[in-house]
Amino acid sequence: MAKKGARDIALDVLNRVEEHKSYSNLELRNVLDRENLSAADAGLVTELVYGTIQRKMTLDHVLSHFVGNKKVQTWVRNLLRLSLYQIHFLDRIPERAAVHQAVEIAKKRGHQGIASMVNGVLRNVLRQPDVWERQPKGSRALQIAVAYSHPEWLVRQWLNVYGEETTIAICEANNRTPHSAIRVNAWKTTKDQVLDKLAEEGLEGQASSVSPHAILMEGGHVAGSRLFKEGYFTIQDESSMLVAPALAAQPGMRVLDACAAPGGKTTHIAEMMENRGEIIASDVHPHKRDLIANAAKRLGITIIQPIVSDALDLPEKALGTFDRILLDAPCTGFGVIRRKPDLKWNKTPEDVRAIAQLQYELLKTLAPLLAEGGVMVYSTCTIEPAENQEIVRRFVEEHPDFVFDDTLAQDLPEAVRGHVDETGACVQILPHHFESDGFFIARLKRRG
Repeated sequence: MAKKGARDIALDVLNRVEEHKSYSNLELRNVLDRENLSAADAGLVTELVYGTIQRKMTLDHVLSHFVGNKKVQTWVRNLLRLSLYQIHFLDRIPERAAVHQAVEIAKKRGHQGIASMVNGVLRNVLRQPDVWERQPKGSRALQIAVAYSHPEWLVRQWLNVYGEETTIAICEANNRTPHSAIRVNAWKTTKDQVLDKLAEEGLEGQASSVSPHAILMEGGHVAGSRLFKEGYFTIQDESSMLVAPALAAQPGMRVLDACAAPGGKTTHIAEMMENRGEIIASDVHPHKRDLIANAAKRLGITIIQPIVSDALDLPEKALGTFDRILLDAPCTGFGVIRRKPDLKWNKTPEDVRAIAQLQYELLKTLAPLLAEGGVMVYSTCTIEPAENQEIVRRFVEEHPDFVFDDTLAQDLPEAVRGHVDETGACVQILPHHFESDGFFIARLKRRG
């Protein structure tokens, strides 16, 4: 049997994602583990899958001018999307090559009629390059949604909150390829030492302005490096590296991380505590306990105790009180769209409302576990005020023994301090601010 090419494999993944409503990152990982691809082909498959899903609305708008209301099979529509993505968004693939490959795949998977249709549509697009600039009739929200490939309801919501200029900046940033960042294990080594050792392994990196613990990587398989295996660093986005400093846990303290898996923030807290004290790391999924335990072991950390529990059940576990509590709450994830493009197509306004209700219940349930004078950090990887600012404001209003801790800025890197809001206790990072994940952090204090 002939070996499948990168485009064929990418098409398989896109079909499975659409037909089974599965996650592209999981489908992609399965296929890359199964197929014996070169690094270049694996990179191309990844680019084609994520890029096609990311730009789906723009691609469908262009296709609508040539396909109209014709009923097209899922695999054929995905083949057209995939090919248009290469033609318009990838400079390194010649247009003729993209068309030729698409026609060959259509012949192999369908019949001559489908191959002719694919050929005709793609060549018509090439003959009418202005089609990419044609705006849909309708609201400004719809025009931005089509141009930058985001759901119209989400664009409308962001326009109301952030205005047009910022909304477009968010959408543009979401469509850019995410960069890779690592967090230096400050308990074990220094940033300069890691940079030097990475260079010895042929890996290039540069210091981040967002987090003093972060190094931005210029490609390369960092998880396969000797340094990673020996616990010198963790792979983590820069924005989420701001959470542990915001918690400001000191050596010897008792800390609860209520939704801890896979353990990136938990281990960061432990490193900042110099591996002295106690951290209870809870997660609702039993298989994720091992992820936390393995991460701690690799980094040489011994103070983390992983437990399996729904965070709503933690008060019943007789755990006592804590000096610090981190609630990195489940959320819609709209801050990480560039890493998980399916998110924007699979969520609805109802999802925002439902998750906000859960977030508030979690915050309210965990509050009694915080010792007097203790600090609680609430964080999410979304940019929705309904899941962020509105949650913590309501919580403080309804819990008079809690206040906003207006000293948050002093524990954040200088580059980030300008994004702290008027409470002095909340920071919202948007995806275009530092080309890192969109992230919200609030620091609350219990009166003592």
